[in-house]
Amino acid sequence: MSRHDLLISGRQVTKEFGYGLKKTTAVDRVDFDFHEGEIISIVGESGSGKTTLAKILMGLLKETGGAVEYKGKPRQLKSHKERKAYWKDIQAIFQDPFSSFNLFHKVEKLLLDCIKLQGLKLSREEQFLKMKDACSFVNLKFEELYNKYPFELSGGQMQRLMIARIFMLHPKVLIADEPTSMVDACSRSTILDMLLKLRDENNMTIIFITHDVGLAYYVSDTLYIMQKGQFVERGPAESLILAPQHPYTRQLINDVPKIHSEWNLA
Repeated sequence: MSRHDLLISGRQVTKEFGYGLKKTTAVDRVDFDFHEGEIISIVGESGSGKTTLAKILMGLLKETGGAVEYKGKPRQLKSHKERKAYWKDIQAIFQDPFSSFNLFHKVEKLLLDCIKLQGLKLSREEQFLKMKDACSFVNLKFEELYNKYPFELSGGQMQRLMIARIFMLHPKVLIADEPTSMVDACSRSTILDMLLKLRDENNMTIIFITHDVGLAYYVSDTLYIMQKGQFVERGPAESLILAPQHPYTRQLINDVPKIHSEWNLA
């Protein structure tokens, strides 16, 4: 993939929780550069700090130290108006789809909110067509879903509905935190294909947050390996998997039999 414009960058980004003797550092002075249209995976075991970093990137957590820039400028997230503008460009899919939706709002309301977030003034018919197109993109039928509540849908349907929202919003950045962990292998492949198709159509940057180095290798341009709040290794996916330099990266690769046997990595 050819490199495009730098979109999000961070320098010495740090996040601490607690005070005094109880203080823990979840993200420890990390640097990163994410480009337009790039697929990045931040890979690490549970507790490595990757989800905390995802929340910082989303603007849901404020960094304790360091700085994050968006489009070459410091992010402005103090006011509701600034946060809303930022979230038009940066969206997320989380591990548990049910925690991402208001369970008391029907599917139609969840999708209409996407139209409102964009500030679009559409007729009722235009709204219907936009929601129907989004559902069709993820192989769902809007007519069968619009009057249902999230808890009436399966986990796979919820994951697809989350991607339908992304289809409607056209964000510049999608942060996908373990987006396929709650679905079966067949659905996992379908969801990944949908996300990659969105990248190709919209030149969207996708940041995968995952413990699965196998998935990261197959979908990513660039890998960042995270351990104990720090990036211990980074680089193009293929060269990093073929020639890992850090012992932790080697350990992650050795835990994936398919990659291990395919590349005969020690």
